[in-house]
Formats: sequence, C-alpha cells, structure tokens
Amino acid sequence: MNFLRGVMGGQSAGPQHTEAETIQKLCDRVASSTLLDDRRNAVRALKSLSKKYRLEVGIQAMEHLIHVLQTDRSDSEIIGYALDTLYNIISNDEEEEVDDVEEENSTRQSEDLGSQFTEIFIKQPENVTLLLSLLEEFDFHVRWPGVKLLTSLLKQLGPQVQQIILVSPMGVSRLMDLLADSREVIRNDGVLLLQALTRSNGAIQKIVAFENAFERLLDIITEEGNSDGGIVVEDCLILLQNLLKNNNSNQNFFKEGSYIQRMKPWFHVGDENSGWSAQKVTNLHVMLQLVRVLVSPTNPPGATSSCQKAMFQCGLLQQLCTILMATGVPADILTETINTVSEVIRGYQVNQDYFASVNAPSNPPRPAIVVLLMSMVNERQPFVLRCAVLYCFQCFLYKNQKGQGEIVSTLLPSTIDATGNSVSAGQLLCGGLFSTDSLSNWCAAVALAHALQENATQKEQLLRVQLATSIGNPPVSLLQQCTNILSQGDKIDRRGSKIQTRVGLLMLLCTWLSNCPIAVTHFLHNSANVPFLTGQIAENLGEEEQLVQGLCALLLGISIYFNDNSLESYMKEKLKQLIEKRIGKENFIEKLGFISKHELYSRASQKPQPNFPSPEYMIFDHEFTKLVKELEGVITKAIYKSSEEDKKEEEVKKTLEQHDSIVTHYKNMIREQDLQLEELKQQISTLKCQNEQLQTAVTQQVSQIQQHKDQYNLLKVQLGKDNQHQGSYSDGTQVNGVQPEEVGRLREEIEELKSNQELLQSQLAEKDSLIENLKSSQASPGTNEQSSAPASARDSEQIAELKQELATLKSQLNSQSVEISRLQTEKQELLRKTETFAKSAPAPGESEAGTTAKTTDVEGRLSALLQETKELKNEIKALSEERSAIKEQLDASNSTIAILQNEKNKLEMDVTDSKKEQDDLLVLLADQDQKIFSLKNKLKELGHPVEEEDELESGDQDDEEDEDEDDGKDQGPI
Repeated sequence: MNFLRGVMGGQSAGPQHTEAETIQKLCDRVASSTLLDDRRNAVRALKSLSKKYRLEVGIQAMEHLIHVLQTDRSDSEIIGYALDTLYNIISNDEEEEVDDVEEENSTRQSEDLGSQFTEIFIKQPENVTLLLSLLEEFDFHVRWPGVKLLTSLLKQLGPQVQQIILVSPMGVSRLMDLLADSREVIRNDGVLLLQALTRSNGAIQKIVAFENAFERLLDIITEEGNSDGGIVVEDCLILLQNLLKNNNSNQNFFKEGSYIQRMKPWFHVGDENSGWSAQKVTNLHVMLQLVRVLVSPTNPPGATSSCQKAMFQCGLLQQLCTILMATGVPADILTETINTVSEVIRGYQVNQDYFASVNAPSNPPRPAIVVLLMSMVNERQPFVLRCAVLYCFQCFLYKNQKGQGEIVSTLLPSTIDATGNSVSAGQLLCGGLFSTDSLSNWCAAVALAHALQENATQKEQLLRVQLATSIGNPPVSLLQQCTNILSQGDKIDRRGSKIQTRVGLLMLLCTWLSNCPIAVTHFLHNSANVPFLTGQIAENLGEEEQLVQGLCALLLGISIYFNDNSLESYMKEKLKQLIEKRIGKENFIEKLGFISKHELYSRASQKPQPNFPSPEYMIFDHEFTKLVKELEGVITKAIYKSSEEDKKEEEVKKTLEQHDSIVTHYKNMIREQDLQLEELKQQISTLKCQNEQLQTAVTQQVSQIQQHKDQYNLLKVQLGKDNQHQGSYSDGTQVNGVQPEEVGRLREEIEELKSNQELLQSQLAEKDSLIENLKSSQASPGTNEQSSAPASARDSEQIAELKQELATLKSQLNSQSVEISRLQTEKQELLRKTETFAKSAPAPGESEAGTTAKTTDVEGRLSALLQETKELKNEIKALSEERSAIKEQLDASNSTIAILQNEKNKLEMDVTDSKKEQDDLLVLLADQDQKIFSLKNKLKELGHPVEEEDELESGDQDDEEDEDEDDGKDQGPI
C-alpha cells in the first residue's frame, strides 16, 4: 500500500484530486448504502473510472468490491460490475493509445501495478476461493468477467494462484466445466484460463488431464475444422502442449486413451495446397510440435517407442510422409514436418524401414532419402531446411544397422550404377563431402559419420570405397581422399567458414577410426598422416585453429589407443615417443582439452537436433560430443602408460576377448536352453490339460457310481417289497417302476390281449346268433312231423355236440379272463379296464348248433389266445431273472468303483510328479549342460508312463461302457 500511495503521490495534482474525491464518495456509497440500486449504481460508476484512474480505484475500492462479491451474490448485475472493475484494476492490458516516448515507462508502471494489486487480492486465499465459487454461476455477466479476472491473476502471479487453486476443494474441476459451456466466448476464454493454470505445474496438469481434458479439447478442435480452424484451435493445441510436455504420466494417458489416432485427420491438407492462410500455417506448426512432444528424444525410451508404434499403426507417419513429399507446402511447415518425421522414426526399426520405402512422386520415382539429401547438399536451400534434413538422416540411421548398411552399400563398387541414370545416397554424400561449400562438406561428413556410428562392419566396408579423382590418375580410397583434403587446409577456396570443412572431416575420421583397428592400420599406412597431425598439434596457432589442433590430437590419440601394433614403424610405443619428443605429453593433453572447453561443445551436447542460429555456429555434432566424452579420459591414460602397462593391458584385452567369446557361447547355450524350456513348458501345459481331463473323467465316473448306488438302494427296497407280496402279481408293477421301458412294453402286450379278447367276444356273439337261429327253427311248427323225425334226431345230436364245444370254449375263456385279470392288477387303469371287460363278458346262452367250420375257426382263435397267454407267463417269469441280472450289474459297479479309485490315486501321483518336474526345470537353468541330459531322461520317464496310464484308463472306460450296454440289453421289456 505504501508503494501505491507513493506512486499516487507522484502524480500531478489538479483535476485528479476531484476524481479521487469522487471515487471516495462512490466507495462510501458502496459501503454504507442500504439500497441495492444505490450500491449497484456506485459500482457501475467505479467500473467506468477504473480504466483511466486505475491506481485510485484500486487503492480505495478493492476492499469494498471484494465485500460486494461476498454479500451481494444474489444480484448478478452488481457482481458483474464488481468483477469487471477488479479486472480493469489488475489487468495490464492497455487499450488507450500512449505516446512513443511514454510507452516504455507506462508499460513498466502498469506491470508493477498489476502485480501489486494481484498480491493484495490473493493475500487472502479466500478471495480466490470466492472467485472460483462465482464461476459456478451460469449467468453470462458473472461467469465471463470471473474467467477474465482469474486469467489475469494467473498471468500476474501464476505459481501463487496455482497453489491456492490446487488446495481449493474441487477448484480445478470447476474450471474444467468452462470447456463444456455452450457460449463460445466463455469456452474460448476458459481455454486461455487453463493455459495459464497448467503452465509449469505438473500436479495441476495431471488433474486437468484426468478431468477428461483431452477428449474435450480434441472435440473442440474437430468442431472448429482441425487445421483449417481459427485461433481457438491454436489455443487448444497450446493447452495440449502444456499438458503433455515433460509430463510422462499425461503422455502415457494420452497414448492409452487412443488419442494419438485422433491426430491423423489434422494433417489431411488436401490436393490443393496453394491456399495456405497464416492461421492454418500456425495451426499446423503447433500440431507438428505436439506430435514431437510425444516422441521427443528426452522422453523415456519406452514411452517414446510406444508412441512411435501407435503413430505407425494409425497411419499418422504415413500422413506426415505425404506432406513431406507434397508440392506447394510452405517452407516453415516443410521444415517442421521433416523434424517431426525425424523424431517419429528415430530409433524405431519398423518406422525406419517404412521411411526407407517411401518414394517421391517423381518420374522415375526416387527414394525420399535421396530427395532430402539433394536438398541438404544444395547450398541454395534455406539453412534451417538443410539442418532439418541432416537431423532426419541422423534419426534414420540411429540404432539402425540395416539402414547404415544400405547407405554404405551405395558407395561400394559392386552397387554403383555405371550408367549414371540414377543418383544414390552415397554419391550425394561424396559430392557434398568434396564440394566447395564448407557447409555441405560439414553436413556430408557428419551424415557419413552417422552411417558408421557403433557399426564396426560398415567401418571396414567403407575402407573398400575407391574414388576417381581425375582422368588418367589411379583411384584413391575414400580415407586417403579425406586426409588429402585435410592436409590441404585453406589452400582450396571455399565458401563459408574457414575451419568448418576441416572440423567435419576430422569428426568423420575420429568416428571412423574409433573401435576399428583395421581402419587405424589403413590410416597409419599413409606415411604422411602422422607427420601432418604432429605438425598441426605442435604449432602455436590462433584461437580459431585451437579447435582443429584439439581434433588432430584426438585423432592421433585414437590411432594410439586402437592400434593393434600391426605396423612396426607406427606401434603404440613409437607413437607415444614421437609425441613426447615433438609435442610433449602435457602439451598434447592440453590441446586435447580444447575440444570440450569450446563454447559450442556444451550447446551441441544438450540435444540431438542440430539447431543452430546461423551456419557459423555449426561446428559440433551431438553424437560426436558423446564420443569425445568417452575417449578423452582413456586417451589421456594411454599417453601416460608405460610399455609394460600396455603389455598388461593387451593381455587383459585378450582375456576379455576370450571372456567375451565364452560369454557369447554361454549366451547361445542359454538361448538354446530357453527354447528347450519353452518346449518343456508346453509339454507341462499339455500334461496339465490331460490331468484336468482325467480329473473330469474321474468326477463323471464318481457321479455315475453314485447313480448306480442310488439305483441299487432303490432296487433293494423294491426287492424287499416283492418278498412280502410273492403271491400277488403287483410285484411286477413295482419292478416296472424302475424300468419304464419294460412298463411300456407290458402295456402294449396288454393292449394286444385286450384286442384279442374283443375279437373273441365278437366271435362269441356270432355263435350266439347262430344258436338263436337254430332254436327258432326248432321251435317253429311244421307239417310232416313223422317224416322229419330222423332229421330232427340228427339235429339234436349236432346241438349236443355244439353245446359241449361251447362249454369247452367258455371254460377256456374263463381261464384266460383269470390270467388277464391277474395281469391287470399291475396298474389301476389296466385293472379298471379289465373289470369293465369282465362285466361286459357275455353270459352263457342257450344251446344252439352252428356250422362245424365256424366252430373250428373259433377253436383256432382260442388256441392262439392260449398260446399268447403262455408267452406272457414266460415273460413274467423272466422278471426274476432280470432281478438277478441287476444284482450282478451292481456287483460290477462296485468293482468299477475300486478300479476308478486306483486310477484317481495314480493321477494324483502323476500331478505330484509334474510339480516335481517343474522344480527340476528351474534347477536346470543354473546347472546348464550337466543336468540337461537328466532332464530329458526324466521327461521320457514322465511321458511313457503317463501315456500308458491314459491308454489304460481309456480302455477301462470303454469296458465300463460295454458293461453298461450289456446291462441295458439284459434289462429288456417285461
């Protein structure tokens, strides 16, 4: 407050004194008036004065305005005026024009006022909490000024306000609701508010991300038209950058939520690329930067590779390559696209292989790598574009031995196109390496060095490259040509930096010779190289040349450290004596230290991307700085070592090589054992499956045995009842209760008997009708009684015979009826039908005679009925035999139970053996060769008995099924 009064006191007196009194009166009205309208009018007046008289209103009215926010929340109009007034006081936005002379002082004073008033406002954290609660109001005149005021507070004192919001209950969640507001003004200002809120605060970034911010922001970008949208799209993208940059948790959440797939439509630029508005260029630029945030080399390797994989699978990399090869793309977008593709493919083999297969839409088609390298070695291209192409080439070769081999192979004599119709990557690199443009020399040297990075095979292959220098002269090797150009120094007129070409060539030679004794031998075989290096190191040159001296010292040190002493004139000890004699060890180490002490060395070591403000700063490569850091110490030790120490070191190296070979042998052996272990695990899983199947079979058998036991108990009860009712026919009914098939058959047979009985009844009715006819004929009076006496005597004899036959038939029918009634007692329904039949049986009629043929037919039918009755008796007798068969079946079931119990015990033993085998497998990993043979024997021991057990059990199951079928046949119809 004293500061504010001092600033106010420094202002000129006069009319402002009257305005101060007016502000004071308005503040009194706000504080003391009881009418809401009076307070509202006073706050409205303060709002109108707050822009011009910001200091006076802020000093006198801030406390009253905060009190209004606390007490008058029911009136949205006065709350809106109060929030607008506070925003005018705290915000540094200057809308009025000022003179050029006063502009700087006014801006500085405005910033001081804004931060001071913000500090006063947030001194009470309850004020920020109150403001957050006001944002829940849906009224436009309250919510919009509240959003602007909170945004201004965050811009002034961001960390302090962030901490207050972080500890406020549901503080961040309330602000996230702004993104769902249907009014675009509030939604867009809400995005700006979240930008300020999430800046450099990881905790708030995580909360905002888990409040579904990614989904909402991507929806807004889609609604606004992706890259064709307005500044709202840019604001959303900047907010996404705040949430993802250097925040591994949010990056993983973004990838796991499949939000990378939703980025692909951003880069559909269409066929017509001529209409690129400034906003579209800006949007695409920020979109590309957002992709780079996810695959930045500074991220953890696992997170980067998973994002790279997702970008390839969803087609995002393919879409970026389409932009890369398209025509009409603005230069800055093309440059950023190249950088983005570089980091999407860096270190991920699948993406690198895809990039190698991309062709430019030319006739004939050329690989994209060749087209890009043509831009890199073309000095007419923009500097930033050439740097981007170099970065892309470096990322393509990073941890990509296959790609390195393809690049080097384009330089070998067997693969060079003799017709000259197509240009290869290797030819472009050689052309850039030996051009008169120093920047092209440096870029080509660094690119070629990356083709050799950590790849001893390609270092040896590159020694085979031969170059034709001029007509009539024999070809020289690439290594020799590099040293020739290096020794010429400044004699060749080049465009650009004086030392850039030599630095590039020295970095290439150092990378080439490191960890490659064969290349060192080739280098030392040229007798002019060592004197040149010692001469360069021994001279006292200016500051610009000190870096070249340091690199020459490094190259000579590499020639000593990786020397295999194959050349007698340049053995390690002789080279060290030469250094001590011509240069001095201390002087040599001092010159070697010039590299790491250079001002551009630390800058290049920070990031892999070659990002230089101008060509003059392009001196060091990132991977080369890592090589210097690795070799500087070991070269220093090698220079000071004696010959005896060298011999010991050689012995140690040989021992280490032998150890490496042993380790490699055991690695291969372990790899083979891993394969065997996998096979054994598969066998164990197969045995487990078989065990589970056998357990299931045992369970089924147990359930079947239980069913047999239940049937046995039921039959036992039924047999007891049969012993009590041996004289009756109802015991068959109880047995039939157990055998429903036999009951059905019995019913069918009873039905047949019933039909036969009905047939006999019809025949009896016919006989009765014949007898009645005979009686009527006998009773009728007739003449010639005397003459017919012999005939009547014959008729009476026939009638007597018929009566006798009829009596016989009736007796037979009665006996059959008795048998049928005994059968019908098995079932109440059959009994009822039998009783009905007995009631409907015909009574004996009068004795009448019939024809002999019809009587004979009746006798035949009766005999057939008797025969069927006898068969029924035989089937009833078979029931007792079935009972004995069931008893035998129960005895067989008991024996099956015992067999299954034995099999179950055997299976449990097999499971125990399988578990022991698993423990033996773990022990085999440590025992390696000695126990692998015993492991196979154990497997054989395990395998054969298990198969025999399986066959035995399956045979037992088949026997049991056969027994069940035999039992079913024995229990036939009764």
